Amino acid sequence: MKYYYSQYERPEIGKLYLLADEEAMVHMTYNPVDFEKQASVCRPVQMDEHEVFKELRIWLDGYFSGVNKEFTIPLREKGTEFQKQVWNRMKEIPYGETKSYSEIAYEINRPKAVRAIGQASKANPYPILVPCHRVVGKKGQLTGYAGSKTDIKDRLLTLENKNWVTR
Repeated sequence: MKYYYSQYERPEIGKLYLLADEEAMVHMTYNPVDFEKQASVCRPVQMDEHEVFKELRIWLDGYFSGVNKEFTIPLREKGTEFQKQVWNRMKEIPYGETKSYSEIAYEINRPKAVRAIGQASKANPYPILVPCHRVVGKKGQLTGYAGSKTDIKDRLLTLENKNWVTR
């Protein structure tokens, strides 16, 4: 299988490093070291005009303008069954809303798995598309996000709240 890479950049989030195969997104990250680690395994070629990247850029531009609230980009999800269960639950959190790690643990019938929910969130290979930024601490506090500081998480939640109110 062939793999491709590109980048997407916005003032709100900085650079997103993108990795896709011929049909779907394989990985997205804010972290260039994480991207290099992923890319070293599949040796992608740069292809900014790849159909998946074109579709992703259109969707992300719409997301940042408040138009696209549910994603439709094909994903090649790799992870444990537990991680996939957590990620699928995250996809159900509505735009502009948040859930706590403990709420998600209860919703997937794993009430003692709060820390594991956090680890699954940290391992999410698709920030924004699988909206782990919508998962917060029990008292609403922001916690680590996608291998970065909480400033990006805060900016995404602020953007969604602003767009939610104006739409």
